[in-house]
Amino acid sequence: MAEDVFCKIINGEIDSEVLFEEEDLVVFADANPSAPVHYLVVPKKHIETIHDATEKDSELLGRVILAAKRAADELGISDGYKLSFNVKDKGGQEVPHVHLHLRGGW
Repeated sequence: MAEDVFCKIINGEIDSEVLFEEEDLVVFADANPSAPVHYLVVPKKHIETIHDATEKDSELLGRVILAAKRAADELGISDGYKLSFNVKDKGGQEVPHVHLHLRGGW
């Protein structure tokens, strides 16, 4: 099993402000927010980058996007928000585990 910080949050080894958790993903506050509201949607399955995802991951990644929509509703930012994946080092990815940024509240 991978030992990145998101795996540790998923496994309960590190506390985080969890908004909600589903069978295959978790949504929690970004520890270093870059927006008034900044949450991460993280699949529990360890996939290092979006570039490493396969067709077998398409349903899971669809659920990640729909979970971001649900989180936007719960956080009161459904009037406008940004979703983004950073991919690999040159794309700004800091944690080697797929995660979708949900930013809003401006």
